[in-house]
Amino acid sequence: MAFEEVKEDIRDIKSNAKAYLDSNIEFYQLWGFKVITKATSFMLKLFLLSLFSMLTLLFISIAAAFAIGRSLESFTLGFLIVGGIYLILSLVIYYYKNLIIEKPLIRKFSDIFFND
Repeated sequence: MAFEEVKEDIRDIKSNAKAYLDSNIEFYQLWGFKVITKATSFMLKLFLLSLFSMLTLLFISIAAAFAIGRSLESFTLGFLIVGGIYLILSLVIYYYKNLIIEKPLIRKFSDIFFND
């Protein structure tokens, strides 16, 4: 009689453990789906924003180069000046890349992965 009760308790423990594991697996699958969706959405928004910003910057740069070139009476100098400005800007960004790019990106991804 006692042996049957222990056997029944072991079956209950086994079924409860299986249900617990199944619910944990479902939870982590949903959590993973949520994190992947948020990260993908962030990357897509970042890509589209970067694309349109670069196109805007391209047209503004061309207009500025032509304007500078017209005022200096040399379109070559206008484009060289705009190119020089971008070279200086690139060097500044490279020098401060951790502060400008890496830290905000790490902060955003840590918010996505760990705060939800």
